[in-house]
Amino acid sequence: MPDPALVAHLVATTTLTPGEAARVIDDVVAFHAQPVEQYVRERHARLKTYGAKNPEIFERIAAELAERVVAPPVLSERQLRRIVYG
Repeated sequence: MPDPALVAHLVATTTLTPGEAARVIDDVVAFHAQPVEQYVRERHARLKTYGAKNPEIFERIAAELAERVVAPPVLSERQLRRIVYG
């Protein structure tokens, strides 16, 4: 169960029910707890599906990682490629 104070805050400031607020909090925490390697692989596959090319994909992923709440160390394009392709 997420922090009750946070659930209460979301309920008070949105139209969410306590159960919905708890689910949203759990989803956000799970998203940010995702390992960097998993995020990079999944994001690469998703962008590749829409026809993006690797140079723009890796540039975009690097920018997205830098903006995360708890940003990982800066990864070079080579490091990102190694995560995706081994």
